[in-house]
Amino acid sequence: MVSGKVWFVGAGPGDPDLITVKGRRLVESADAILYAGSLVSQAALAWASPGCVVADSKGMTLEQITGWLISAARRHAVVVRLQTGDPSLYGALVEMTRPLEEAGIEIGVVPGVSSAMAAAAAAVESLTLPEVTQTVILTRVEGRTPMPEGESLRELARHHCTLCLFLSITLLREARHALLDAGWSDESPVLVVYKASWPGEEKIVRGTLADIRERCKAERIVSQAMIIVSPALGARRWSDIRRSKLYDAGFSHRFRQADKTV
Repeated sequence: MVSGKVWFVGAGPGDPDLITVKGRRLVESADAILYAGSLVSQAALAWASPGCVVADSKGMTLEQITGWLISAARRHAVVVRLQTGDPSLYGALVEMTRPLEEAGIEIGVVPGVSSAMAAAAAAVESLTLPEVTQTVILTRVEGRTPMPEGESLRELARHHCTLCLFLSITLLREARHALLDAGWSDESPVLVVYKASWPGEEKIVRGTLADIRERCKAERIVSQAMIIVSPALGARRWSDIRRSKLYDAGFSHRFRQADKTV
């Protein structure tokens, strides 16, 4: 009996060119591909071979997905589960790999570009800035999936660092209340990027806690959007910023000695 390997491949945020080289090579060599059709652009399948078995999982349950992967691995050497962004972020990776391991199927994971990074890139923003914020929290607003104790947005927002909110665009009202309770002001800048990196579909919306919800409604953004709230947003247009020590002429490191005349 053939016992192939199932690869969980991050397809990236949307632009098919943002899949990793390793991910693309696996798509090219795959005998069978199960892709998340509700989120992954079909353009990412352009590299699949003509004889590759391709299926869309958007209408499948967890049991149907894992059953398909196990069945495919029994018949093929290389099976790819193509997922949006990075498989380790909100990708149900553990839920899918457990049944495969129980079935004796070998597993591999290829990381992908997250929509958080793609959204920052689209808006030419930095998620960290010296002496402003050096921490990035990837989280979501509590909805149908409850948050573990200590991980409510209100509690996390008290750090006043960069917050990247996944799966929360329909919960902007709740996000605003949580951040206000945590000490943020209504004037705090907010960035929302819809379909970050998707060719011809990406939308960038800027606003504040006070008005971002109305701005997104005006753009009809109700899904597939990354929300970034950060004290570093808009720093390109500040009159002055603290520079990184890494490139400071007066700072020594193992590749460069400080200029003592500075």
